[in-house]
Parts: sequence; structure tokens; C-alpha cells
Amino acid sequence: MEEASEALPQAPSMCPEGMVFIDTMTCPKVQLECVKQEYNKANRITICHEFAPGQVCLERPRRQRFCIDRYEYPNQEGGHPPVMVSAYDAVDACAALGKRLCWESEWVAACEGPEKLPFPYGLKRDPAQCNIDNPWREPSLARIYATDPAIRGPELLRLDQSVPSGAKKGCVSGFGVHDLTGNLDEWVHAEEPRGRSRWAGLKGGAWGHVRNACRPMTTSHAPEFTYYFISFRCCADAAPDTETTTGPTPWVPPPQAGRR
Repeated sequence: MEEASEALPQAPSMCPEGMVFIDTMTCPKVQLECVKQEYNKANRITICHEFAPGQVCLERPRRQRFCIDRYEYPNQEGGHPPVMVSAYDAVDACAALGKRLCWESEWVAACEGPEKLPFPYGLKRDPAQCNIDNPWREPSLARIYATDPAIRGPELLRLDQSVPSGAKKGCVSGFGVHDLTGNLDEWVHAEEPRGRSRWAGLKGGAWGHVRNACRPMTTSHAPEFTYYFISFRCCADAAPDTETTTGPTPWVPPPQAGRR
């Protein structure tokens, strides 16, 4: 077994304005050692508070070369990402901008950064860095799914514990991508069907007390699912590199599902 290698040189001009160019080696499946963990009974998940340094790569590393939005949609510092969006909504919104939904491995690569960290900011879970660990507020499902905006709107405002994009200055990966963990859960395209989500998945966790790390993905919700803390960001293919011919061949993802 081998460890994932270092990031490859970057060239910011490879991406549209507002996007971050990433060209790095990523391991599809890793072994991480959690040195401090907690079982969260309410959500039936294990939350790791601190990881040991390093990751062991269990599969052949591959080169990921792509562009990713610096912030959650609409990719504006100080903006407020939309909620109550399905994975289909996310796919359509990205396509309208000439972009696409991020693949899960692209999201992970952007989150771990060149140092392959389990959190975008380091080895230890830290609510001072990202918008996480806010207190639970009981939602009224009848209100958040109401068709009347006069009923739905006030309930979404009551539940909202998000912060504007980029407000948490420490919540940034080594590649310069903001708010990947915490704040809002983000739809991504899964690389193999699993769980109820089929071709989709949720990464990063939201503002509550959940896993909020780079590797975990929630697959218990169908792509049609919407909720008050779910949003997304977009990715895009990087411009072809006509000068560099060295290094591994970049991973070419398959066609995406999700267009209606």
C-alpha cells in the first residue's frame, strides 16, 4: 500500500473566473486513524474529533485535474447559498453556468488540499474554523415543505444558522476553497451507486454537530430530497494543458447522471 503523492504544479488560468484550478494526486480509498472519537446517538454516526497524521492509500492514486467554485453557489464571497434544493436542481443550476456538479473525489481533493488533511484546516475538528456545532433547532416539516411562501419562509429563517460565504476565514483548504465542511451540506455526484441517493451524495455536513470532515458522504437521501441546510457548489473541466506532457494522465470521469 502506498501513500498519496504531493500536489502537482498549479496554473490558475486554466479555470473560469472565480474558480480554483486543482491538479493533484488523490487516493480513491484511504485508511485514516482516528485518535479521538464520539458516537452521536441522535444521528447514529461516529464523529472523529482528531486524526493521526497521514493517510494510507488502499487503492491506486489517480490524478485529478479540474476547476471548483471557491465558494458555495452562487460562488460569491458574502453571498448566501440557496437551500431546499435537490441534486437535480444543483445539476441544472451548474449546467446553466456552463459548469457541472462536482464528483465526490473532486470535492475530497479540494477539501484535503495538497497536504491530504482530514479537515480542510488540519487534523483536529475545530468549530472556531468552520461553521459547525451549532445547537439543534427542532424543524416543523409541515412548515418547511409548505407550498405557501408565507408559511415556509419564516420557518426557514428560524432554522437558519448558516453564515455568509467566506465569513469563517479559517474554513479554507490548502487549495484556497472555502466552506467545504460545515455551514451547508453540499450535493456531489457519486462515483458508484450506493444507498438511497443512487448517483448523488452529500458532503461536508451542515452547521450542526455531524461529521464535518473531508471523506464522509451521506447516501441516505434520494436525489429528489430537499432540506433546510442542503445546497451545493459547481465544478468544471479544466482547460487542456498544451505545454505539460509529464506526469500521470488525469482521471477522466464518466458521463454524469441527473439531467431531467
